Amino acid sequence: MSDPQALVDLLHDALAARPRGTLCVAFSGGPDSTALLHALAQLPQARARGLHALHVDHGLNPHSATWAEHCTQFCTGLALACTVVKVDARPRHGEGIEAAARSARYAAFAARLLPGETLLLAHHRDDQVETVLLKLLRGAGPEGLGGMRETRALGAGTLWRPLLHAIDRAQLRAYVTALQLPCIDDPANADPRFARNRLRHEILPRLVASWPGATDAIMHSAGLCRAAADALRTEWLAAFAQLHDAATGSLDAAGWLALAPALREPLLDHWLHQRGLQAPTTAQRGEIVRQCAARVGQVPCVRWAGTELHVWQGRLWAHHLAPAVDPHWHAAWHGETLALPDGGTLALAPATARLPASLSVRLRRGGEHIKPAGDAHTRELRDLFQQAGMPPWQRRTCPLIEADGELVGVADRWLSARGVSIFDTAGGVPCWMPPD
Repeated sequence: MSDPQALVDLLHDALAARPRGTLCVAFSGGPDSTALLHALAQLPQARARGLHALHVDHGLNPHSATWAEHCTQFCTGLALACTVVKVDARPRHGEGIEAAARSARYAAFAARLLPGETLLLAHHRDDQVETVLLKLLRGAGPEGLGGMRETRALGAGTLWRPLLHAIDRAQLRAYVTALQLPCIDDPANADPRFARNRLRHEILPRLVASWPGATDAIMHSAGLCRAAADALRTEWLAAFAQLHDAATGSLDAAGWLALAPALREPLLDHWLHQRGLQAPTTAQRGEIVRQCAARVGQVPCVRWAGTELHVWQGRLWAHHLAPAVDPHWHAAWHGETLALPDGGTLALAPATARLPASLSVRLRRGGEHIKPAGDAHTRELRDLFQQAGMPPWQRRTCPLIEADGELVGVADRWLSARGVSIFDTAGGVPCWMPPD
């Protein structure tokens, strides 16, 4: 793109076909988003639609605060507002840095978008080619091989990638060079530890050298896969409505297994993404299928980056990978919201309730028993958990409440007569919120 005006004209035409609404650019300060934001700023109709920028500070680089200031100053020079949002992009247990940063970034985008607002991202043709090849190497089906969508719902607004099919990386670099625009050079974009960087800097140049038409061919194939995925979407969404239990968030395992793979795989991904979890690899998908045939009484578990999937009571259950916890953990509890070591909480409800004296909270170690109020017999917790249908993965971190060394409560499930008396005096009841 030797003429910078060409990018401005392209965006002018693209905007004319878009619904009205405020425009927000996801602005990292790198060359791609710099070119997009600068070109849009040249359009009166974009400014008339409240054009502004949003910069996400991941806090992963020691210079991130300086980068945020650069973005703010760049926008000031264009007479545009720039909002800086700091996020916690630290990986969860088993999650990679890239995935954690992306999750935090998109969560920030979704939280900030207002109804009717459009978030513009600077993804271009080369980004799409890289995405499709990475999906191919991970064994994706039509949905993954269709690459990034040009538009999709996000939070209360819409995400839009106006450059995805028409502009490549070199053209955007030419724009910023021609206009001598200052840009951030994030060293993470050249770090060979990340798969996308190895593909971008090592593999794709060789591929294009041998097959000059590779980019066009991959983009064409992605378009066909996207059309196929959209055609299948109607079918698997109907199946999802039948198999998904909104109350528990679980899926009917037998019903899911009976689906054709072309429906089964995107349905699984949709379910996981709804729960804020990553999709599994091809090998992990195969393991899930095998574990669905486990014998009654077994509770198979398949784990991958930041995710645990269990097969229990004929259903699939998925949640964030549980952190390792100290079985000897304990804490004094005065009725405040108490953070539990697995990420859950224990509190008093209502919040105005007050314990007459502090209690002790610990985790299960095995062999505990309690005589629930109104019950003629003392019960082992193991039996109570089974009878109540408490998921096995919650049992080891279920908070046990003690008074003077005596077990008086099991989370908010069972209280002894003494426990009932304590909480009646407090004017409230325990409320346990497991993670997820």
